[in-house]
Amino acid sequence: MSVKFYNDNAENFFNNTINADMSATYNIFEDSLLKKNGEILDLGCGSGRDAKHFLESGFSVTALDLSPILAKKASQFIGQDVIVADMKDLNFQDKFIGIWACASLLHLTEDEVFETIKRCHKALKKDGVLYASFKYGENNYEKDGRSFTYFTRDKFLNLIEGLDFYYRATFETGDVRPGRENEKWLNVILKKG
Repeated sequence: MSVKFYNDNAENFFNNTINADMSATYNIFEDSLLKKNGEILDLGCGSGRDAKHFLESGFSVTALDLSPILAKKASQFIGQDVIVADMKDLNFQDKFIGIWACASLLHLTEDEVFETIKRCHKALKKDGVLYASFKYGENNYEKDGRSFTYFTRDKFLNLIEGLDFYYRATFETGDVRPGRENEKWLNVILKKG
């Protein structure tokens, strides 16, 4: 199970991700939000890097992670409690102007991704924005006790067909961590109808 990897490797993961430059993607996400204040859910917040950015940008943030060890480190880093919970059990309604799911939904199966995105839809306010990123490609795989669900644009759009989201954008990026620039990511922005 992927959470064991993060519990066992929390220190390394924290140090390897905390300084990754996500500014270009932050700009795209924030430009999609109708309001420049309100509450954002950082879904699978990991090190807390993104939650800290949004807090410093004037948003309220609810941060959630399944790993209690990472959540503790992230809590200390961002200066507020991180909820330890499974994103598959997400149970908010009409609460957030945005949900940021950076490299977190990718550990779910395709069926679980679909069900969790349905829960994200419920958690968003009208016109709320969901950002998610996945490893780019067709073939899912497992590595170091973690499972990865890959998506191309078409595979993802086929998956979410029938959900009440307006498709906003997909774009590909290289990994922002040093030495991993050749790893490709699919980034998705959806807006709640």
